[in-house]
Amino acid sequence: MQCRPGCGACCIAPSITTPIPGMPLGKPAGVACVQLGPELQCLIFGRPERPAVCAGLQASMEMCGSSRTDAIAWLTVLELQTRPS
Repeated sequence: MQCRPGCGACCIAPSITTPIPGMPLGKPAGVACVQLGPELQCLIFGRPERPAVCAGLQASMEMCGSSRTDAIAWLTVLELQTRPS
């Protein structure tokens, strides 16, 4: 499945604990990545400096749902379920 244009949910909803160019400490959940462009597309997509967690996240119907709102909701629930105790 291809990413939905104008979504960016996977660049906002999850936390990232590894360095991102411009965010050396990663990012908290719910905060937009500095590499999220104005068109809500990853500016470092396919580049070696992109965090492995980002490269490993693949768009799917389960994750993306039928809208950006669905995707943010699903990723937010996943974030809550997988955060350390």
